Order: sequence, then structure tokens, then C-alpha cells
Amino acid sequence: MNPHTVPVFSYTPIGTIHSPFTEPAGMPIQPAGAAGVRGTIVIGKKFRGGLRDLSDFSRVILIYAFHRSQGYELEVIPFLDTVPHGIFATRSPRRPNAIGISIVRLISVNDGELVIEGVDVVDGTPLLDIKPYVPEFDCHPDEKPGWFAGCGERVVSVRSDDRFCKER
Repeated sequence: MNPHTVPVFSYTPIGTIHSPFTEPAGMPIQPAGAAGVRGTIVIGKKFRGGLRDLSDFSRVILIYAFHRSQGYELEVIPFLDTVPHGIFATRSPRRPNAIGISIVRLISVNDGELVIEGVDVVDGTPLLDIKPYVPEFDCHPDEKPGWFAGCGERVVSVRSDDRFCKER
């Protein structure tokens, strides 16, 4: 393979995330703003064997496709600010690779269906992967949050609009 050739990746969703949100506008913008909001994940039959031991975790990391997002811009005005930032310094869904992550509470795992809480995605979102949340690996509260500093209390009340759903 030529070292300068960029590989093309293809992903097969392992399941579908279901939530009470039928449109992006009005959704919480992060799981922290979706406290108490329950959803479900239906895992495809051929992937259900991979759920073994998942119920032993209280939180999971969901990796999913922003399937309602189109195109991207390298600078955006995010929901929690009024000035532009580089796309990679935000969590905007309009990204060169429209992939999102959410850390949610895992309520139960039963026959290929997961019940989750803190869901902040639109209903029907394709799930690409699940990883267990491990506090010793994933929690780093002493790190600096960049321009997000001071935004934490606002995340519970700020809601999505349609700014990242269409080509601009």
C-alpha cells in the first residue's frame, strides 16, 4: 500500500439507538443535559453474543453515526458559545467523519435490547460500537477543558437546533 494513500473505511452498524427525540432540534446537546431521559438500543442478532458481561457495567460509551448531519465546516459556532471554534475543538455533529460519542448509564441488558439513561441522540441513530466505561481509564477530572470552561452548568438547559442538520 502506498504510504500516502488514505484508506477508505466502511462501517456496519451493530444496532439502532431509540430515543424520545424524533428531530435534532430540541434535543439535549450532551448526556449531562439528558438526565433521566431513557432510550433503548436494539442490537442486531449477529452481534448479540458480544453483549456478554456488559450488564456488569453501570455506564457505557456509545459510538454512533451522525446520520442526520450533512457536510462539514472546519469552523463552527457551537451550541455553548457565540464565537467560532475549530471543528476538532467542538462536539459538533457536522464533522469530516460524522461520528459521535455519548457516555450513558446502562440500566439493563435483555435479549439484545439495552435500556439506557442520559440519551442525547435522535431516534433511529445507527450504533457503530459500544465500549465499557471504566473510571480508572476514562475519568480525568484534573484536565483542562479549553473553551468549555464555565459551560458546564449551561449544558443541562441548552438544547439543539437544526444548525448542524443541513448543508450551509
